[in-house]
Amino acid sequence: MKKVYDDVYSVSQVNKLIKALVEGERRFANIQVRGEISNFKRYSSGHCYFTLKDAGGVLKAVMFKTAARTLRFEPQNGDTVIAVGRISVYERDGVYQLYTDLMIPEGTGDLMLAFEQLKQKLLNEGLFDESRKKQLPVNPKTVGIITSPSGAAVRDLITVSRRRNKGIKLLLYPVRVQGKEAPAEIAHAIEFMNRNKMADVLIVGRGGGSIEELWAFNEEQTVRAVAASEIPVVSAVGHETDFTLTDFAADKRAATPSQAAEIVVVDANAYLNSVAELEKRLKNTVLKRLALSETTLERLQNSWALSNPQRMLESRMQRFDFASVRLEQVFNAALTQKQHSCGVLAAKLDALSPLTVLARGYSVTENMDGKIIRSIADVRWGDEIVTQVGDGNVISVVQHTEGR
Repeated sequence: MKKVYDDVYSVSQVNKLIKALVEGERRFANIQVRGEISNFKRYSSGHCYFTLKDAGGVLKAVMFKTAARTLRFEPQNGDTVIAVGRISVYERDGVYQLYTDLMIPEGTGDLMLAFEQLKQKLLNEGLFDESRKKQLPVNPKTVGIITSPSGAAVRDLITVSRRRNKGIKLLLYPVRVQGKEAPAEIAHAIEFMNRNKMADVLIVGRGGGSIEELWAFNEEQTVRAVAASEIPVVSAVGHETDFTLTDFAADKRAATPSQAAEIVVVDANAYLNSVAELEKRLKNTVLKRLALSETTLERLQNSWALSNPQRMLESRMQRFDFASVRLEQVFNAALTQKQHSCGVLAAKLDALSPLTVLARGYSVTENMDGKIIRSIADVRWGDEIVTQVGDGNVISVVQHTEGR
């Protein structure tokens, strides 16, 4: 019989099972929850803990530091918000909660939906492709600024640009940056700057604000005008955590208007300092080369070869004389050796000479054809023969032959 305690689970095991069940439900992996904030608290770690509630219940929620940094507003108790995240179980306490990745105030949900739909549409068209983005000019002479003439953004742009390069030419095309008329004005300004080729680069943007205040830079008319610009465009909308569709379409995104000026406008002082440093290094190099050349020239001037060149010639002449004597000695020794060798060879050759043999009493007899007679068979009676002796020839006629 099966015992009752065979199927007993520990508390931790139960919590893990429930967590696995909850996380296995796809609807809980990315869920949007509308509710009223209560008990909101941001800890020194940067993590935020709060509760979402409505008339029928409550839901514990947490937003960790990384996600909390993206908040565009400071949540307050009583605010109605839409929180986006995942449902999971905190095993230690055995409670389920919403792990929040994004939080927006109630009323902006429709805007976010419109944002995502337009983003996907333009993404599919290739308007955000990196391959179509243009390089910014290295040292632009004229910068076109398209923004509100009364906002803090234009003041920051002008201040930073003038600080970096007092000679930069700034052209402001004033436009409204929020409201229904803003997209058309921004698009017209971009087209006007392009049509008249008025700038080397354009900065399009405004200061920070809520999603509603930045919405003009999410409108399709604005985004398409930025993407179609033949002049490179730098988008400078809002603050570092604000992203608009204009940012994706622009050739370069700047986190703030001030950063846009730093990206676009060359730091003239840095260039001047660099040139001054190069000039200093060049001067030092030239001075070192001159000093080295002067030292070399002084050493040559003080050398005995230049101060008294005759001494150098005398040394070489003496070496020539010694070499000549040595060459003559070697030549004479070789000549004597060759003469001795020739004498030995001549003596050997003389000893083998037929004339020497004849001088010792021998003779050579030939017939009239010059053939040497070696046997009595080579002659007949009456043949004329010539006998060569040491001092001449004897011509005779064969009268008789005797064999041995």
